[in-house]
Amino acid sequence: MDTTSPAPGDRMLRGVRDDAVARLAAAGVPDPEVDADLLVGHVLGLSRGGVQAKLVMGAEIGATDAATLGRLVERRAHREPLQHLTGRAAFRSLDLAVGPGVFVPRPETEEVAQLAIDSLRAAAEPEPIAVDLGSGSGAIALALATEVPYARVWAVENSPEAFPWTRRNVDEVAAPNLELVFADLATALPELDGLVAVVVSNPPYVPLAEMPADPEVRMYDPERALYGGVDGLDVVRVLSRRALALLRPGGALVIEHGERQSTEISELLAADGWRAISHHRDLTTRDRATTAVR
Repeated sequence: MDTTSPAPGDRMLRGVRDDAVARLAAAGVPDPEVDADLLVGHVLGLSRGGVQAKLVMGAEIGATDAATLGRLVERRAHREPLQHLTGRAAFRSLDLAVGPGVFVPRPETEEVAQLAIDSLRAAAEPEPIAVDLGSGSGAIALALATEVPYARVWAVENSPEAFPWTRRNVDEVAAPNLELVFADLATALPELDGLVAVVVSNPPYVPLAEMPADPEVRMYDPERALYGGVDGLDVVRVLSRRALALLRPGGALVIEHGERQSTEISELLAADGWRAISHHRDLTTRDRATTAVR
């Protein structure tokens, strides 16, 4: 018997993958080839490079795996986030667990994390303290803790839906210099008042009247992680006051925000007494973050 013959129902991986690309493209998914490869890799336990190697070699895919892939592609075609389907999201050097109830970290937030990391590395203390207010998946806090291992980092989250994801990622990464607390950012960590070198946050900042363009955001990201009141700045106002209390003199504040909010945030921070207010653009040249000094 020829044991190399395909089992009944097996198909060529190339054809299944190309069908997935076509289905996702027809649904308007922005990067259908990338998403198709990542879904194939998720089903087969392969990296994207591993998927490409299998395609070159003319590999086959079993009927069961093909059916599983088909169901995932259908869900992605309905614009369910890729990260919800795979259960993972890449953030800088981290591989984070994500799913319903927690905001999926975005590439632009990696640049916001870099601003906080740069400020933390510039701090004169041997063990500078950083606080991530509204940590969500824990992405920023974990980036700080792993990339500045001599720092002490606190992650603060108060969403009952998001906190289990924060807890899971903190446990998975197991950075010994990070502490996670369930608390409201308006009152969190009073024991650290006047001691912190860096406060960073990616708060909800979408105005209530604005609807995010991406279906993945509009339909699947938690509303409490998106909307920040009528002008989008309700949480930023609270954040400004809490950061002033937490930071030591000369400490840095880093806030992610929408591309049209720089002027309002600058005025808000200046009125609260912040100094050296600066705006920073992301890789698409959109204003994405504001920094200030206490």
